[in-house]
Amino acid sequence: MMRIRQYLCIFVLCLSAISISGQLISAPEPQPASINGFAADADGDAIPGATVSVDSTAPSEHHAAVADQTGYFTLNGLHPSVSYHITVSAKGFAAWTSPAVVLTPGQNEEISGIKLSVSSVQSVNAALPEEIALEEVKAEEHQRVLGVIPNFYVTYDANPVPLTTKLKYQLAFKTSTDVVVFASSAFLAGINQAADTPAYVQGAKGYGQRFGAAYADAASDIMIGGAILPSLLHQDPRYFYQGTGTRRSRVIHALSSPFITRGDNGRQEFNYSSIGGDLASAALTNVYYPPPDRGAGLVFSSVALSTGGRMINALAQEFILSKFTSRGKNSN
Repeated sequence: MMRIRQYLCIFVLCLSAISISGQLISAPEPQPASINGFAADADGDAIPGATVSVDSTAPSEHHAAVADQTGYFTLNGLHPSVSYHITVSAKGFAAWTSPAVVLTPGQNEEISGIKLSVSSVQSVNAALPEEIALEEVKAEEHQRVLGVIPNFYVTYDANPVPLTTKLKYQLAFKTSTDVVVFASSAFLAGINQAADTPAYVQGAKGYGQRFGAAYADAASDIMIGGAILPSLLHQDPRYFYQGTGTRRSRVIHALSSPFITRGDNGRQEFNYSSIGGDLASAALTNVYYPPPDRGAGLVFSSVALSTGGRMINALAQEFILSKFTSRGKNSN
């Protein structure tokens, strides 16, 4: 019915693991800091795709990012009271390195005066937006909560590049064929078998039917709401992690995400893709669910459950899951 519904059971297990992990922490860690800036050439023009590295004397303290199509970049999760050096480089330019920067807890430091000079007569081959988007998706495809549960539809980039149609389908296919989706469908089918819902027969045949229905619910919602409609409507199907600001603003951002999304033009729009995907996926259940379980009531109750699930998931993404999500090498 919805990808969220398929993950709810696993999500409960995830929260249990998080709770156990939280009990091991004896004292709160300092609030992480962040750095942002604008990569430009000597004339002040943006350098899209510039590589940004943040390093300290400790080898483990290495962070990297790629400037977006407007030249801006952000790096989150930096430790306070650590001496960092920021290096910005791009093909055809001499690298720029900052003086030592020491951050305070929760500080969002803007690095100014980043201007790269041309290192040779070679022409600059700046990365195209499509190439940057591809690198973002590659990083997102490695995001897993506790290293297991896929968390591909979350972007931690402060200025993400819009996805191409090809990348939207790639991300949806990657998600719908992930082993955890099959496992969660099997788990949900077992629960439904015990509850005798939907009204299939019992036994191995009934379990197989319930497993097929559970996976069809998840896969159809992922493909329709995550690829087909976002491609047709030019909307981005991902959740945009805010991570900064007041708690109230982050709560509002999370709760509104099922209804407000970002268009490929960078503007906020009503989330027709998500709502439409849930409606279409729920309507399809009338094709393969047994007759006693079909009808408009099933469709609208499924959409309501999906929307509520998305809101809960978004709150967890904003305040909990980011701390337990392994990230690809291009994530901040």
